Amino acid sequence: MPLDLSHPAVKAFAALALISAAAFLSVGIGTRSVPWSEIRAALAGQTDTIGTAAVSVRLPRTALALLAGGALGVSGAIMQGITRNPLADPGILGVNAGAALFVVIGIAWFGISGAISYLWLGVAGAGCAAIFVYVIGSLGRDGATPLKLTLAGTATSIAASAFIVAVVLPRNDIAGNVQAWSIGGVGGARFDTLAPALPFFLAGMAFSAASARVLNALALGDELAVGLGQNVALGRLLAAAGAILLCGAATALCGPIGFVGLIVPHLCRMLGSIDYRTLIPASAIGGAVLLALSDVLGRIVARPNELDVGVVTAFVGAPFFIWTVRRQRMRGL
Repeated sequence: MPLDLSHPAVKAFAALALISAAAFLSVGIGTRSVPWSEIRAALAGQTDTIGTAAVSVRLPRTALALLAGGALGVSGAIMQGITRNPLADPGILGVNAGAALFVVIGIAWFGISGAISYLWLGVAGAGCAAIFVYVIGSLGRDGATPLKLTLAGTATSIAASAFIVAVVLPRNDIAGNVQAWSIGGVGGARFDTLAPALPFFLAGMAFSAASARVLNALALGDELAVGLGQNVALGRLLAAAGAILLCGAATALCGPIGFVGLIVPHLCRMLGSIDYRTLIPASAIGGAVLLALSDVLGRIVARPNELDVGVVTAFVGAPFFIWTVRRQRMRGL
């Protein structure tokens, strides 16, 4: 009997296998080689050897990579759906930079610390940046075109990054930590800082999933979406809230990580997931796997040191961005 690859059970098994493989590689591979016996001991809660202690540090790091990658993948898919812009991505639209700017200002000017504070600052910064970019990109003739949104997002990202440098430069006491965080990485993850972020991720995923039908209708155009009985304004607001919660929380925990939200939705569409009811969960799984494997790759290529995952995704994502622009044959580029 031939295997039906389109059957939901087969897809669910494939997704579970991908997540499990990425998690296993992330736990098992690092700057220190650890035998399987010590990995099993660490998974059982033992930390009495150097090997088990190393694995116990990798566990929250793996969890953060899977969570943040899934969040960035879904937020990219949502942003591409809302704006109908194939180049939309939390990094390219300046949303990550806005979240980073708010976190850095909170640290430098107001002495704010703690995971919960960073999360709220990240979400607020992401929201303000998204609104700002959309308003600027909507000015003039033709409204919010893909080209105008991309230019507005890129300009906002550059301006926010420059402002971050200006804030941090005179502050030697925080410069090192902020510089390391702004590259984007999952190396300092701890379970006690991950726990407060879970409600943000769950709420973001719920809002995103609830907006899937509206996003499907928006792909046909606003007028047809209204004709199909969809509340376009409410759907866009719901989807935007989901995307902002996801990328704001991920940026607050990891720093600004680019290109995951751009690459993953396109790869999922190439595999056939054009319906947002399947594209959103597929992007969550794809983003989680991509970020976890990028983190593993960063540990391998720079041994005995490590390459931050934000650098790895930039190396992978920049050629993909150029390929996407050429493939879409955007006017004016």
